[in-house]
Amino acid sequence: MKQTAIPYMQLRGGSSKGLYFHADDLPSDPDVREAVLVAAMGGADARQVDGLGGADPLTSKVAVVSLSERPDADLDYLFAQVVVGKGRVDTTQNCGNILAGVAPFALETGLLRAASDETRVRIYMVNSGNLCEVTVQTPDGRVEYQGAARIDGAPGTAAPVICDYLDVAGSACGALLPTGRLRDRFEGVEVTCIDNGMPVVVLRAADLEISGYESAAELNANEALKQRLEAIRLQAGPAMNLGDVSAKVVPKMSLVAPPRAGGSLCTRKFIPHVCHAAIGVLGAVSVATAAILPGSVAADVAEVPGGTSKQMSVEHPCGEFSVELEVKGSAGAPEIQRAGLLRTARALSRGELYVPGHLWPRD
Repeated sequence: MKQTAIPYMQLRGGSSKGLYFHADDLPSDPDVREAVLVAAMGGADARQVDGLGGADPLTSKVAVVSLSERPDADLDYLFAQVVVGKGRVDTTQNCGNILAGVAPFALETGLLRAASDETRVRIYMVNSGNLCEVTVQTPDGRVEYQGAARIDGAPGTAAPVICDYLDVAGSACGALLPTGRLRDRFEGVEVTCIDNGMPVVVLRAADLEISGYESAAELNANEALKQRLEAIRLQAGPAMNLGDVSAKVVPKMSLVAPPRAGGSLCTRKFIPHVCHAAIGVLGAVSVATAAILPGSVAADVAEVPGGTSKQMSVEHPCGEFSVELEVKGSAGAPEIQRAGLLRTARALSRGELYVPGHLWPRD
């Protein structure tokens, strides 16, 4: 069987890992590109044994990166979720974890040059049309991976990658509150539908007859709960301007409960059918935003600090995720100006991967 070789890097970005490609190294036709990315991860086999995927949504991710032609951005970043066991790709959403590796990838592969001891890179998120300014440590003109920054969901410590999300409200749904309301009711359950970088349906865990402190494994084994969440998600999708979401990975579902480890609130997030071992970057931003909105279901269980710069600690199954929200407006009607957060990244491998030649018979 003839095979096609494609240059790639694999990086851990935040609490995920994925394959990173230059856009020019992939097919320009979206359908052919999808087939290539599915094959690179391992096809429709849920074990992904015939590719580089890790048989988990958090390790079946792709970044497609290019220099940007926009005057306000350095790079364009397209995120692709290769859906495990389904043989398809979803580009509906962004991924803030994988975004944390985009600037290091561009610097490692020569798309960009380091500026000084720190390099700031403006990244245009193609999926949603929003910007994120990322600061990477680059002493001596090289990406630094070693450092003292620690994030839950990733082992050890590493150099910090600072991500400042700029105006991501309504990134996929067109509005921060896509239904126009702070509360909706689907399948008899009160929810808050929100999109501050990631479409999320927020539900009180108690309303689903669970505590919200269960482990991810316990929740993944609860088939009745997952079926109920999916029924709610299928109703919420069209109401959030996402259309039929039966084949989409958004909206995500976030169960919330009062904090129990000194944070702002406790979460258990489904992405959308598997409980996340931690919480996604933009999912954390959206849930933290819901928590500061008076009248939302998240506000019912959250402890929100005062002031215009709110440090929100979002608890999750393996720790917490800190989000800094810059707000203006009144306490009763806050407006989000910026969401800042800390991630880390590490280069894992670099070289060529192979896909069956008939998918893309490049000479």
